[in-house]
Amino acid sequence: MKRRRTYMRDFKISVIREVESGKTLAQVSRENEIHPSLVVKWKKEYFRDPENAFRDNGRAYKEQARMAELERMVGQLYAENEFLKKALTRLKKHGGEIHAHKRESRIWKPNISKSSHAIVGRKQMRVL
Repeated sequence: MKRRRTYMRDFKISVIREVESGKTLAQVSRENEIHPSLVVKWKKEYFRDPENAFRDNGRAYKEQARMAELERMVGQLYAENEFLKKALTRLKKHGGEIHAHKRESRIWKPNISKSSHAIVGRKQMRVL
C-alpha cells in the first residue's frame, strides 16, 4: 500500500505561483509529479485565505497516528500484565514449582520381533 505524500507549505505556494506565472496546469503537474486536481485544490485554499493556508502541514494526522500507536501499546502492555498476573497466581498455587510435561514421541514405533523386521528411518522393512 502506498503511503500518502505530504507537501510542505513552501512547495505548495511555489506550485501555485508557477501556474499563476503562465505555465499550464498540466505542465506544472507533470514537472512536479502531482495530480492536476491537487493543484486546483491548493489554489482554491490559498486564495480563500493566503495567510493561514497550509499552516498545519499534516501535524494533526501525525498526532492522531501517534495517539493510536500509544493506545495500541497500552492495550498490549495491559494484556501482557494480565497474563503475567495469571501465571504468578498459578505458580503460587503450586508452591513456586514449575512443572514441565514430558511429551511422548509421535514417531510410529511398531512392535516387531528382531529377526524378521528392521526399522530404517521411520519405515518398517522386512528383512529376508
